[in-house]
Amino acid sequence: MIHPSGFRPGDGRLTHELDPQDTGPQDACGVFGVWAPGEEVAKLAYFGLYALQHRGQESAGIAVSNGNQILVYKDMGLVSQVFDEATLQSLQGYLAIGHNRYSTTGSSVWENAQPTFRATAHGAVALGHNGNLTNTGELARLAAERRAVTGVTDKHAMTSDTGLMTELLSSYPDRSLEDAAVEVLPQLRGAFSLVFMDETTLYAARDPQGVRPLMLGRLDRGWIVASEQAALDTVGAGFIREIEPGELVAVDENGLRSRHFAEPRPKGCVFEYVYLARPDATLAGRNVHAARVEMGRTLAREAPVEADLVIATPESGTPAAIGYAEESGIPYGSGFVKNAYVGRTFIQPSQTLRQLGVRLKLNPLREVIEGKRLVVVDDSIVRGNTQRAVLKMLREAGAVEVHLRISSPPVKWPCFYGIDFATRAELIANGLSTEEIAKSIGADSLAYITLDGMTAATHQSAERLCRACFDGVYPIELPEEELLGKHLLEIAVDPLAHTDALSRP
Repeated sequence: MIHPSGFRPGDGRLTHELDPQDTGPQDACGVFGVWAPGEEVAKLAYFGLYALQHRGQESAGIAVSNGNQILVYKDMGLVSQVFDEATLQSLQGYLAIGHNRYSTTGSSVWENAQPTFRATAHGAVALGHNGNLTNTGELARLAAERRAVTGVTDKHAMTSDTGLMTELLSSYPDRSLEDAAVEVLPQLRGAFSLVFMDETTLYAARDPQGVRPLMLGRLDRGWIVASEQAALDTVGAGFIREIEPGELVAVDENGLRSRHFAEPRPKGCVFEYVYLARPDATLAGRNVHAARVEMGRTLAREAPVEADLVIATPESGTPAAIGYAEESGIPYGSGFVKNAYVGRTFIQPSQTLRQLGVRLKLNPLREVIEGKRLVVVDDSIVRGNTQRAVLKMLREAGAVEVHLRISSPPVKWPCFYGIDFATRAELIANGLSTEEIAKSIGADSLAYITLDGMTAATHQSAERLCRACFDGVYPIELPEEELLGKHLLEIAVDPLAHTDALSRP
């Protein structure tokens, strides 16, 4: 059963970004899975998704099985808006998967919310996906071939890569879902950390490069898989290990079993360390908060400046700002008061309020910054509009000098593996030099951490990381440009509906 698209709660994202007109790097998605007889698995999934809300804020969904049937409930909005006590009570079972979505292939509409679901004559499949596939066009052709073999009519065109995976997994009626996965998974290209299920078994799989994180945890009476360790901690599960690149894990009444469907070739996303993951995450053995503090220390060594105070652009720049202050000896201070509740309103801002931009979320502490030479630390620059507004506010509040320091290198290349950056033409570092950017955003000086400095802070070798958004070296082969894009499948279904996407760089 899938909840019909009717009532639309407010999306709760009035100012998800500091500046609604300057969308930063959008998070990848969050996935959660639980197999735990005797537990309230829907509530475990709910609180697990709550811990992963930072990874996706467009839609949320949970699928639950009682051993006989799968129920799916999903809608647009935040986890707290989609689910209530009554809904969770109706989702009874011992096996569940959950998903927070930020769209990277397929529009942000109810039809593309996850978990996706497919019923077959021999059972059902529900699936949640974190990442982005790069051979979506090829998979669409393969799905069409499978329909011809099985004689199954496509009742609803698949407009997301996740939907295609679900269709392919359900297209082998003579095989178990596990055997179908072993057939399908090696044919996927790109980034995928998956949780999926049939009526009795929880599955988790990770692409051979391990671009996106996926963790395995243990409950007293079951198992958990989740995008980040925080979700395990939230539901009281102990961390066991990361799902390995190229690994397929299954959990049922016989326990946990594992097999590799592809040879591991680790290329974890370095931007998880910079921005995407929660600070309390641990990736490949490295705590994210510690990595960000070290990036700040490195930045202080690489780009020193005389100043009176180090402040952060809350909150993503805070760990690096702390590191910069520790290494430089310049005091760290709070330069802003952040309105933690403005993002919870469902009321859209008027044009006048939109023009206030960052002021809806931040207010400078004049008593702290007036008359000071400031170092402002942020994690990245995309278009530069947010930093321009922040620096303007600081100067209006009496800052004498403002020196901007960025704890990642210039973002010059798009991501095809699950982060929705601006288009390459919109990336400010792609068209301007560092000096020109500083002048454009009103900084007295601007400096970025070096690629090697950022990499060293992760404690990973460059060979084990994807750094494509910084160096343009893509570890997973990309198809022709016309076979890439967020609206690829929707254009195939209805070309006129997305004529803007056809001309987008």
